[in-house]
Amino acid sequence: MAGNEDIFQKSMNEGHSAAWDQNWELAAKAYRIALAEFPDNAKALNSLALAQYQLQHYDEALKTYIHVARVSPEDPIPFEKISQINERLGNLNDAMQAAMHAAELFLKAREVEKAVQNWLSVIQLNPENIQARSRLALIHEKTGQTRQAIAEYIALASILQNGGNPQRALEVLQHAAGLDPESMEMHQALGLVKAGKILPKPMRPKGGTGPLRMAAVKELEAPKEEVQESPDPISEARQKALKVLADVLFDMADESNEAVARRGLAAIVKNTGQLNLQQAEQTRILLHLSQAIDAQTKENDTAAIDELNHAIEAGFNHPAAYYDLGLLVSKTDGQEGALRSLQYCIKHNDYALAARLLSGRILLNFGRGKEASIEYLEALKIADVAVAAPEQADVLQQLYEPLVESLGRENDEKAQSKLCENVEQILMRVNWRQHLLRMRDEMPKSEGQSLPLAEVIIQAQSSHVIEAMNRVNDLARANYLRSAMDEAFNTMLYAPTYLPLHILIGELLIREGRTQDAMTKFTTVANAYSVRGEGAQAINIFKRIIQLSPMDLASRTRLIEQLTARGQVDEAIGEYMDLADIYYRLAELDMARKAYTTALRLAQQPSANRDWSIKILQRMADIDMQRLDWRQAIRVYEQIRTLRPDDSSVRESLIELNIRLAQVPQAQAELESFIAYLEGNNHDEIIPFLQKLLDEHPEQVMIRRHLAQELYKSGQTAEAIIQLDAVGDKLMEVGDKAGVAEVVNQILAMNPPNAEEYRTLLTQLQN
Repeated sequence: MAGNEDIFQKSMNEGHSAAWDQNWELAAKAYRIALAEFPDNAKALNSLALAQYQLQHYDEALKTYIHVARVSPEDPIPFEKISQINERLGNLNDAMQAAMHAAELFLKAREVEKAVQNWLSVIQLNPENIQARSRLALIHEKTGQTRQAIAEYIALASILQNGGNPQRALEVLQHAAGLDPESMEMHQALGLVKAGKILPKPMRPKGGTGPLRMAAVKELEAPKEEVQESPDPISEARQKALKVLADVLFDMADESNEAVARRGLAAIVKNTGQLNLQQAEQTRILLHLSQAIDAQTKENDTAAIDELNHAIEAGFNHPAAYYDLGLLVSKTDGQEGALRSLQYCIKHNDYALAARLLSGRILLNFGRGKEASIEYLEALKIADVAVAAPEQADVLQQLYEPLVESLGRENDEKAQSKLCENVEQILMRVNWRQHLLRMRDEMPKSEGQSLPLAEVIIQAQSSHVIEAMNRVNDLARANYLRSAMDEAFNTMLYAPTYLPLHILIGELLIREGRTQDAMTKFTTVANAYSVRGEGAQAINIFKRIIQLSPMDLASRTRLIEQLTARGQVDEAIGEYMDLADIYYRLAELDMARKAYTTALRLAQQPSANRDWSIKILQRMADIDMQRLDWRQAIRVYEQIRTLRPDDSSVRESLIELNIRLAQVPQAQAELESFIAYLEGNNHDEIIPFLQKLLDEHPEQVMIRRHLAQELYKSGQTAEAIIQLDAVGDKLMEVGDKAGVAEVVNQILAMNPPNAEEYRTLLTQLQN
């Protein structure tokens, strides 16, 4: 049954609007609504697939593109996308098949260059693919690219000879020899084959190691049994780290317009440090990461350690690299180095649990039982909170505080060793989450609140601390603030390092009106959490400080550091944006721009959402406009234009600013560039854009000229002549008779009904 056309169009428009704003979640939701009306609409399917890809939901995007390919089997683009996504997922055979099919469809559509790109993708994955080599050789031969054709024919001959078909290899070389009888490479290859010697196998083209490494990682983590099991925390974190490193090979090697734009941001961000790695450093990092992954898939840990160290030395400071390095080094004699590497990633959500477990193991090996037991208990806390219900997670995390504190005072080595052993047994197993949940189900609950799992394996004298905290809260609720404070200070005598108690004292200080003292207390607590590696708790306290004092730059900076260390880069950028907004509302434009500049630097990190750069640049441009710094505004808008070439408002701003600065040639070049872009992407928008621009700048002759040209091309000859008449009047006013004559000739070329009048005018001008 046919769907509702109105709902479909409305949803598609909403999706396009959200996609324009880079809000891919909202765009995907709108496209799904549209597809509910017409499930096989190719345009809606393509739009949804793009949104899913931008959200990095690669599995979903792949399924959607496969659907598109079924609906539009003659369209090569879905097959090309299927190939690219399969490359990123490590499905190399599927990637090659899709690329071959896309190449044939592109060739059928006479898009030879795109076909060649897809065949090159195939031989990047498999240099010995006969079909791709054959097609490339033939295409190069037909397009007159003799040198490339000969290279492909030699590669093809090598594959055939090594495959046991030397006669066919000789025939291929003899055919190729006719293309260029003087080719030295061809003579050498023919000589080897005729002498019965083996040609060297074709080499893989340089670069593009991402798909190969991702496939190796996928093979490394493939389940060895039929029953699907989740790995233990250390192996799970290793899989995440290797996937991240393999994914970096895709992102860092990307030579898209966006990468070019990012390199250009240095012209905007002044005195804020280098935003991007130099090209040489980036190349080194790509090489070392690729070799590190390759070494691990071959179980060559020594080589992997060297390559990871080289990548870090070249400037690749990513938690995934530090975790992978720490894990590998922990298996060697240099375990002190492993501890140092693990400290760099111990705050990151993806690696905190595994890093704690590994650190505990190493410390236990060194005979540092107390430190090891604390690391193991911290690991149990992370795991326990991870499987707890969200509404209980914060309280449960606090209940671990007195246990950790009492453990720090424990000197019984046997008890410490036993604790480490117990936690190791609980966590270091497959399906550890299900095991923890079963343990939690069997535990008693206190007034509906789950107790820490640590209660199962240790008996800490912490109940009196919790009871004292309850008394303090009861007194505070009854508004007996002084008595509550006295009770809190008494409790501190036997729990001086119990941080939730200090937080409670800070809240009491706020209720007493001593906000500055409370902020000092909270800052101390947040710093303590940070030193202990409990980033989530530190973040909560710093947020509380900023809530009390939004202009506290030191606390906001520390908050951003914590968010960045935990991989929450988008939240860190959001904090900078909030700070800049505060400055903006206070009319402190210089400070606001400085905050946006710092946020822009942070937005260059690979893990940051790519939408941030555009939002930040737009606000910077707004500030530059308000400060009348038009030249700087042009530089910012040029970067936005590179990132978002279809934004007509940005193009309009660039044209207007160049006109204000009397840079008419630059304005005209910008206008012509946008018209050329619209001609290839959205031709219907050209005339409305020019008409709007002319309304803003009626005195600009060059805008009228372009509008007249576009009107004439669209068949609106009368309207085009009206615009050219206006151009002629403007030129006559300034005495440019030669220009007027040129305009008259343009009008005559359009065969106007009153052509004789224009000829008379032209004669008068010439005389």
